[in-house]
Amino acid sequence: MNAGRGMINTQVQFTASGAIMFDRALGFVPDDAWFDAPCRSSASSGDASCGGRGGVVFIDTPLGVGVLRHYHRGGLAARISADQYVWLGARRTRAFREFHLLAKLIQAGLPVPAPVAARYVRHGLQYRADLVTRRIDAARTLAERLAQGTLDPALAHAIGRTIALFHAAGVWHADLNAHNILTGAGDAVWLIDFDRGRFRKPRLAWQQANLTRLRRSLDKLGASGQADFDAAFWHPLLAAYHRALSLGEVATQAGGTCP
Repeated sequence: MNAGRGMINTQVQFTASGAIMFDRALGFVPDDAWFDAPCRSSASSGDASCGGRGGVVFIDTPLGVGVLRHYHRGGLAARISADQYVWLGARRTRAFREFHLLAKLIQAGLPVPAPVAARYVRHGLQYRADLVTRRIDAARTLAERLAQGTLDPALAHAIGRTIALFHAAGVWHADLNAHNILTGAGDAVWLIDFDRGRFRKPRLAWQQANLTRLRRSLDKLGASGQADFDAAFWHPLLAAYHRALSLGEVATQAGGTCP
């Protein structure tokens, strides 16, 4: 299944206990069975684990292998309920909000996995939610690249410029960390997991906070213990990021600021 495609044509199909949002250009209507699929091993890692906040499951769809993510709560809220959220209306469910955001990012030409289907299941004043996106084939996370020792200035440049692309378009990623940056052949880069993400007026404060969060996640994964990490990777990443923003390169590539 390819990672992206053209404009997303959104449609909603109601179910007995909720609703499913999907791209009607797919040519078929997803059903609840998609979201209740058993684990499927990742071709790259062989990991078939379904558990854990932020974990994903690879599922078979008519389009090929898709990525299914169940929304889990974090922090203190998880002690009350691991995966139930307060019902505030269909449009405000985590899954529908992320589907809409990804659709806008795809339309703007930004490198994200295309949304395929989103579901919420309502239980009175609470709901659970899931999202299916297109799989990015043969991609590795930045965290994996760090563990494998395959970071280099060329990759740093590509990642820095990609982050600048999103920031110039006013896209705030709520959890920009090393697990949410995918890399592929030719140093292609994608950002994933836009739960709680949104458009914001470009400002230095939140842009810098994004970069700080990324650096903190890298340090937790051992980057701070590598003697040449700053010189070989982090400084080139920041240089590419600031250069792209200052020269206005990214606005042209992304087609301008998103609405």
